[in-house]
Amino acid sequence: MSGNNNITVAFPDQENWSVWWWNGVENFQLDIVGFLAVLGESAVLANAQVAALSRLFYLPRILPAPQALIRTARPTSLPHSDGKVTGVVSGNVKDHVHHVANILLATGPLTWVTLIGFMEALTLLIASIVFGDGMSLIATILLAGLSTLVGICNKWTLELPQPPKGKREIPKGDVVIRYPNGSFLVVKCNEHVARELYFAPEEIDYAIKSPVTYRLLSLIGTLMLMLGIVALANAKLYLQVAWAGAYIITNIAHWIAAALPQNTHWDLSCYDVREQGLSTGPENANFTEALWKAILLTQSIQWVRPGGAAPQTKVWDDWLEDALTKAKESAGKGEREAVGWEVFWPVEVVKGEVEAEYQVWKVPEWAAKAEWDRMNKETNAEPFTKA
Repeated sequence: MSGNNNITVAFPDQENWSVWWWNGVENFQLDIVGFLAVLGESAVLANAQVAALSRLFYLPRILPAPQALIRTARPTSLPHSDGKVTGVVSGNVKDHVHHVANILLATGPLTWVTLIGFMEALTLLIASIVFGDGMSLIATILLAGLSTLVGICNKWTLELPQPPKGKREIPKGDVVIRYPNGSFLVVKCNEHVARELYFAPEEIDYAIKSPVTYRLLSLIGTLMLMLGIVALANAKLYLQVAWAGAYIITNIAHWIAAALPQNTHWDLSCYDVREQGLSTGPENANFTEALWKAILLTQSIQWVRPGGAAPQTKVWDDWLEDALTKAKESAGKGEREAVGWEVFWPVEVVKGEVEAEYQVWKVPEWAAKAEWDRMNKETNAEPFTKA
């Protein structure tokens, strides 16, 4: 009887039993390489929806975890962030912050990830032909073709509202965003920008509109994935090693792209963002101080109640009126000077040169929290002793 190997079964009481070790390339197997094709789902899903905006999504390529994009039902809206968005003038309210997807950067990370997968597929296709490996050739056609099918199923566009044509006065559209941690972001813009970024419905318009057609294509994609993995398991060892390396590289690329900040993916050159700050800096000791500074920047308290930023009590009513009075007294005291903290949105004046000075609002010396505590004590509002 032949010795123990990777396909025989032997027990300790049998004569030919021994511990089997890999003792040659002919006995080395990589059937498990098929599992690499379905790993990396979370990294793929991190940017899957927004990546489908690009036409490069149609390219046949090595795509890790393609089953993550073969779903029975597609998302109807983009993922959003927690936050209360309130229009200072318009009074519009949104319970979340939109994930605005406009135009992907032509040389952004997702583009390079796609091109890496395409070059891998092309290399594997050539290698399969050169080394005469028919099973690897079939696996390449099925698994790379699957990425194109996934692109067809998930390709979509986003229709944003278009401003009316003709010359007309555009009203202010300043917006205040209140985040769950109690911080505020004040955005000064016109009404068109506010609608486009914060209030317009983000409805996904898929290229394949019929649910039946989509599910049929998803079924075909599932079969392509299964048959591709079976073919890959029967490829020559050296081609399996190449496949393993390709999936490891493309998984690393997807993980890196998922870990990068969102602003590295988007072409937002159509927006001119100029940061404004406060002389006391962006940090605040408590929520009351943060609210006071938001009122200072907006010169209004009309947005406070619709946005749920303050309770409806007499103490808060009186405090808000006081805060507005103090804010009006300091109106127009914005000064252009260098800030003492890191600027989140640097502006390039000349290519390669970042603007060093920003609009900074001088915060008047008013103890917002202490004033609220005094009013609260006078009215003896026990349920609201903390702010």
